Amino acid sequence: MRGKKHLPNRGLPTPVVLGGMAGVRAAVAAIAAPTWSMAWDMTRFSGSYYATRAMNGVRLRRARDHLRIAFPDASEAEVEKLAIAAYQHLFMLGAEIARSPRTMNIDSVLDYVEFSNVSKGLEAIVSGRPCILMTGHCGNWEVLAITAALLGIPMHAIYRPMDFEPLDNWIRRERSRPGLIMLDKFGAMHQLPKLMEQGACPAFVADQNAGDRGVFVPYFGRLASSYKSIGLLAMKFNATIICGAAHRRHGADGTMRYRFTIHDTFGPEDWATHPDPVFYLTARYRRALEIAVREAPEQYLWMYRIWKSRPRHERLDKPFPDKLRENLSLLPWMTDDELQRIIERSEYDRRALHGGDAA
Repeated sequence: MRGKKHLPNRGLPTPVVLGGMAGVRAAVAAIAAPTWSMAWDMTRFSGSYYATRAMNGVRLRRARDHLRIAFPDASEAEVEKLAIAAYQHLFMLGAEIARSPRTMNIDSVLDYVEFSNVSKGLEAIVSGRPCILMTGHCGNWEVLAITAALLGIPMHAIYRPMDFEPLDNWIRRERSRPGLIMLDKFGAMHQLPKLMEQGACPAFVADQNAGDRGVFVPYFGRLASSYKSIGLLAMKFNATIICGAAHRRHGADGTMRYRFTIHDTFGPEDWATHPDPVFYLTARYRRALEIAVREAPEQYLWMYRIWKSRPRHERLDKPFPDKLRENLSLLPWMTDDELQRIIERSEYDRRALHGGDAA
């Protein structure tokens, strides 16, 4: 049973809900009707306008702060451009969700999607071994899932239901058109073991903040809370983890196309020798998601609270833990300079948490 805050419509009266349903239908029709070129122009304008409204000031400042952390050498002009682009990207996603299930099908999918570095990941999927697909809020994760479903991969997408029921119903219906199976994140972890035993491939958008009890691993040089449950699920089934993204590209004919790239594929043979396997595989998938974001930083939702939760040692005003330092140093890709930057950033965050505001 869902908690109170997840009840549909937040107690809105029926007339409001019915009006909302009509509004959703009208909005979808308006978005789906124009050409891709017109939709792109409309969403760029709408995203820019919304981003700079006073009511969005806190979120826009958060996006700027996050960009300064991720790209410390970027100029203020570059930071501002990417912060606004995040909102243009968000509005374009809405148009794509409305249009993609209607335009992409088994016959046309290759007209819209090109593939890069996918061999190892696809080999793992067709082998019949348990697999977990990972992506982040970069590019179009909806197209990523739709493409996989159209290619015949038994895809189960984990998602958070919308509080407004008409919007949630529309999103579920549109996502299900190509054969994608939606799983409510509230209770999904109880269903996934049985589904994985049956050969299902769960898909996670895994760059959200996981709270104080998450696994804290590096993300753009700063410790970020990540879901422990994904690592435990992978270990339970000795699953191969496939990290990818679908980035938007503009076709010469004005249509929207996507590049589907798998940035990393790894499995039990990679994490088995690490003293903390959950830490290793969590850090590795976070690293792959960071690589995906760096490929197209203008297609990332920088306003999300990526680094909201802080590790225990920072909250308790304690020194950087030796165990965490050791786990980081044992990551094959970790350099001494990068490790030092992570420690220095954590020390800064610890001091700011107890004596001022952190980014």
